[in-house]
Amino acid sequence: MVIGNTFGATALSSYGGFWMSFAIVFTPGGFDIKAAYDGGGANDFANAFGFFLIGWFIFTTLMLLCTLRSTVAFFLVFLTVDLAFLMLAVGYLNAEGGEPNANCIKAGGYFGLMTALMAWYNAFAGIADSRYSYPLLLPEPS
Repeated sequence: MVIGNTFGATALSSYGGFWMSFAIVFTPGGFDIKAAYDGGGANDFANAFGFFLIGWFIFTTLMLLCTLRSTVAFFLVFLTVDLAFLMLAVGYLNAEGGEPNANCIKAGGYFGLMTALMAWYNAFAGIADSRYSYPLLLPEPS
């Protein structure tokens, strides 16, 4: 944010907030959010968490649209994380007996792994430019 990178500051702080909220939801003892749904229907927690993930899917779609004029690799980071959120949300919203749909959750996990690989590639490609390294992984801006 200090250097004027509003997109980077928004994305990194938002996804940092996601991981903190994810930990709060699933950490037993502390806030007992998951346990609070035990008295309701079998799918109450799964539906609530599915809608939570839909919110993150919508936010990530907006971030994805902001990457359309960037590099393909950077676009793919947001595309794969967007698909991960979508598959996880569908998995939770299609829960049966309180258990999310395993195939959708696995697909979301695979998209999450692809996101991590693309993010590591982007991080390395951003550092390995002509000033610091011989191999260039992304085209130099003209």
